[in-house]
Amino acid sequence: MKDINEDIKWAQINKDVLRSMENPRRGYWIALIACVAMIACAVAAEIYQYQYGMGTANLNWPHMWDLYIATFIFWIGMSHSGTLLSAILHIIHADWRKPIYRFAEAMTTFSLMTAGLFPMIHLGRVWNLYWVLPYVTDRGIWPNFRSPLVWDAFAISTYLTSSAIFLFIGMIPDLAICRDNARGWRKKLYTALSLGWRGDDRQWRNFRRTYLVMACFLIPLAVSVHSIVSSDFAMSIMPGWHITTFPPYFVAGALYSGCAAIITLFVLLRYFFRFEEYMTISVLEKTCKLTFAIAMVWTYLNLIEFASVWYGHDVPSKEVLMDKFVGPYAPYFWVMIFCGSVMPFAFAFRKLRRHIPSMFVLSIILNLGMWLERWMIVTPTLSLGYHPIAFDTMWPSMIQWAIVFGSFGWFGMLFLVFVKVFPSVSMYEVKEMVYHRRGLAGKDPDAVLHSRTGSDDRPSSSSSGGGGSPGGGTPAPGLEGA
Repeated sequence: MKDINEDIKWAQINKDVLRSMENPRRGYWIALIACVAMIACAVAAEIYQYQYGMGTANLNWPHMWDLYIATFIFWIGMSHSGTLLSAILHIIHADWRKPIYRFAEAMTTFSLMTAGLFPMIHLGRVWNLYWVLPYVTDRGIWPNFRSPLVWDAFAISTYLTSSAIFLFIGMIPDLAICRDNARGWRKKLYTALSLGWRGDDRQWRNFRRTYLVMACFLIPLAVSVHSIVSSDFAMSIMPGWHITTFPPYFVAGALYSGCAAIITLFVLLRYFFRFEEYMTISVLEKTCKLTFAIAMVWTYLNLIEFASVWYGHDVPSKEVLMDKFVGPYAPYFWVMIFCGSVMPFAFAFRKLRRHIPSMFVLSIILNLGMWLERWMIVTPTLSLGYHPIAFDTMWPSMIQWAIVFGSFGWFGMLFLVFVKVFPSVSMYEVKEMVYHRRGLAGKDPDAVLHSRTGSDDRPSSSSSGGGGSPGGGTPAPGLEGA
């Protein structure tokens, strides 16, 4: 089965994507209201926590970390999906990514914006967040640059800024198409954001070069971000955390949860926006295969972590590992193993990979397992430290659960606003995909023109998008090498 319908006209691609940005239907407003209600629960819980202290969240010694930091790691992991699809697959010329990478990039940015909330909430005194930044005070106190917590602040702020720029640069040709087809405030917005895009040869060449440089920059940055997050644990002396395999283990887990989230959003956008022509079963199947490969890498690294602890000489670390197997947190540990390491084998069956409802449910199960994995990293170690005085099994309070629940509403609200203001499918990339799949590179210009409009007449800017080839307007020279 082909990745995309090669006979689709370029004007139809514009029409389908622009239609998804029109006035929302009832289902959209219901989803948006639900997200706002979830945010309201989190805000109420945070106000209560602010008034009565962090004790309301059951955060006390030795449980100074719990759901807040576990969910922070979860959202940081979700952010790696956009980098994987947009950067790595772009560099290796895997063009099946083109219909789905835009919303994956948006997911990266919004996941980081969600993750950044949890260190502030966990701090308690939100107004003191600037303490992790390098500033001069009248007391002469500087942050400890040897602390991974300071590295987190630099890495995450850099990654968020770079991801937002990467997302914006990739949208410029599509914003020009939106500009040429919009009215009112939307036209003013898209005119400002498209930066005078005309789609000529010089602009396309500069655009390709800039996008490639950003992709090459983001790949090591994404790896370093989650490696630094893993250093929060690996550089400590707590049992079960002082493990050298944590950086690759965290990166694999991040890619795993991100790909599972892409499948979830893939199914939702395909269904609600009727993107069957672009988010095809073939593209879903390739995404599932990629997720399965990463799941196996994560499972292998998980086993390596268990083996390194079991065959090591650190008795307290062995006790933490055995406590995960048979202790009070054991049911959640085995659910994590089942969801994260056993359920991915469903991807091995072609019928299941091509069954959309099954993949939707499976993607949610996988991310449930990955969230439990983050929690199982944090909580058992804090419940069983080096000294018996630190032995204390603690469970999250309703305050923590409410704030974690609200974080999903925050992410959902950002994503829902994005898909109605900006194109969630890259129009110019899909046109390129059709262009190259039909073998039109180097062909007669009249044949290319006919493939775009279905007639021998030159299309108007409203039908082609006015953004230059393949975004619209006249075909740009040198597209064959794009």
